[in-house]
Amino acid sequence: MPLHGWLVFLGCLRLARYLHQKNRFDCIDAHFVYPDGFAAVLLGKVLGIPVVISARGTDINLYPSYALIRPQLQWALRSAAGIIAVSADLKRKIIALGIPEEKVQVISNGVDVQRFQPRDSREARRRLRLMGEGPILVSVGSLIESKGHHLLTAAVAEVLPRFRRLRLYVIGEGVYRPRLEELIRKKHLQDNVFLMGSQPNEELAFWFSAADLSCLMSSREGWPNVVTESLACGTPVLATSVGGIPEILVSAELGAMVEREVCSIARGLEESLSKHWDREAISSKARARSWNTVAEEVATLFQSKLP
Repeated sequence: MPLHGWLVFLGCLRLARYLHQKNRFDCIDAHFVYPDGFAAVLLGKVLGIPVVISARGTDINLYPSYALIRPQLQWALRSAAGIIAVSADLKRKIIALGIPEEKVQVISNGVDVQRFQPRDSREARRRLRLMGEGPILVSVGSLIESKGHHLLTAAVAEVLPRFRRLRLYVIGEGVYRPRLEELIRKKHLQDNVFLMGSQPNEELAFWFSAADLSCLMSSREGWPNVVTESLACGTPVLATSVGGIPEILVSAELGAMVEREVCSIARGLEESLSKHWDREAISSKARARSWNTVAEEVATLFQSKLP
């Protein structure tokens, strides 16, 4: 891993030079600080053009803890002409790495307002063949420990005495599947928790619309798109208070935040499933920030960094 930045740079150099000679670039837009941003800064130095790096999450939340990665990551941030952080939380962590505050601009993610919009809940359930009555939870994210699906599954078992027909649909794939399958068997949740695997992005709007509540029990996040996409569909969110999530769930009318432990999640489920939500107001709030708005902010930043 400590060589990835150099390898990306060397792998791109010849093509980047050729393309730059053919149609000169004004700047390089690099997403993910390492290895992409590191390689982009090296390319920028060779080509003599500015580089803007966007920090997305894991690159700042996790990678600085690696002794051989941290100095390369810091060098890339110091050498970039500008830095975009998708959340104020990430900006604070970038500053803590010794980067001047004025160099970092927060430009949060937007939402695809054409794809993610409210659908009729019953029609969405019929489309997805989610037969039967009762509240539905959806949790979208890779099947890895940091997404907390195992904690959510255990919390479902805790609240079943009150919500007998409760069902949880987990959307995603990953190495944690065998452990989740074992947990489902151990807790006798075969009729309540379902691992649906990866789903096309265009189908997620129907999953969110079919659900009464969307859940995300992550240990770390940048600006999780699944939260804003769920809200854009009018579905409230129950999530852990990490990364940019508190910057999204700014009102109790949008959702609730819990501690990353089973008892807290179970309490959050009980309260959220018992609450009446104004789904139209939730959708209206989330759909106010489209990707077009984000693009305009990014373009303005690019212009300010050009010679």
